Amino acid sequence: MIHSKDNSEHYIWGDHCDSWILNNSKSLSIKQEMMPAGASEKLHFHKIAHQFFYVLKGEAVFYINEQKFSLKEGESISIKPGCKHFIVNESAGEIEFLVVSNPSTEQDRFEIKE
Repeated sequence: MIHSKDNSEHYIWGDHCDSWILNNSKSLSIKQEMMPAGASEKLHFHKIAHQFFYVLKGEAVFYINEQKFSLKEGESISIKPGCKHFIVNESAGEIEFLVVSNPSTEQDRFEIKE
């Protein structure tokens, strides 16, 4: 089956952010996500999952182990298990990106109280 935002399961997370589940299995999760201007997720880590983020539109800012990384359209970043991280949209427009997790982050997300 061909997957797209139009025919995939959708949910809202964080500050009015959208997620479309393109693939979801125990070994692999692929989501297309959108964050409006000023949105941010909470600091967290994964014990098992490796994550890969690819920016489709706009400029995303990642904080990984207290280091700041700015990614433009067409750029990507990998996050290893155990790394404390979060993504934020510090721009005036929305951002869109793919997040690939191996294995799935289901029951492998641990928020850090700031």
